[in-house]
Amino acid sequence: MTNALAPADHAAIAAAVAQAETGTNGEIVTIATERSDAYHDVALHYAIAAVLATTTLAALFPAWIDHLVGLARGGWATEHEPTIGFLALLIVQAAVFLLVRLLLSWMPLRLALTPRATKARRVRRRAVQYFKVGAERRTQARVGILLYVSRDEHVAEIVVDQAIHAAVPNAAWGEAMAALVDHLRDGRTADGMVAAIGRIGGVLAGQFPKTGDDLNELPDRLIEL
Repeated sequence: MTNALAPADHAAIAAAVAQAETGTNGEIVTIATERSDAYHDVALHYAIAAVLATTTLAALFPAWIDHLVGLARGGWATEHEPTIGFLALLIVQAAVFLLVRLLLSWMPLRLALTPRATKARRVRRRAVQYFKVGAERRTQARVGILLYVSRDEHVAEIVVDQAIHAAVPNAAWGEAMAALVDHLRDGRTADGMVAAIGRIGGVLAGQFPKTGDDLNELPDRLIEL
């Protein structure tokens, strides 16, 4: 795993979860990952779009294909069969496709060209998947909540269990998300998660205050994937 959080960051996040849970029966689970998807399909879509753009240019300005054929023949501008022109276009299309795919094999560029809405959807989908595996219905009172951070996308998600969803409107998590994302943009993942956990704990304490028979049913530690 690259760019893993330091042990001190793990300790700070676990301590923030433990502190937040002192005032609530809610159970906070934290997961951080480098990214939520490889976005290979995005690279493929750009490569296909580049091929289509090449085809469009060839249809609008066919002379440049003739020029390429002439260059291949040593610079002689001679008449050629249409099939030769089609073959030249096919070669150019293949070269364009491979070039774009090669360029977008560099993850920072691929992420930069991925639409923000696409990244948000992929992060949400992965967060829900992890929540279903690790937190959903894992507490007796259905009060599990997941704070999920995908660092490369600078996107975070809060996913809640049944009882929390029924009692707390989505807007209540706005301050927690804002605090987290502000820190993520500055590359301070742990600080952002600690700030968000504190705000999440405040919301939960208002709706699910701590009772004497409450058990710590989910781990406080950060899960880093």
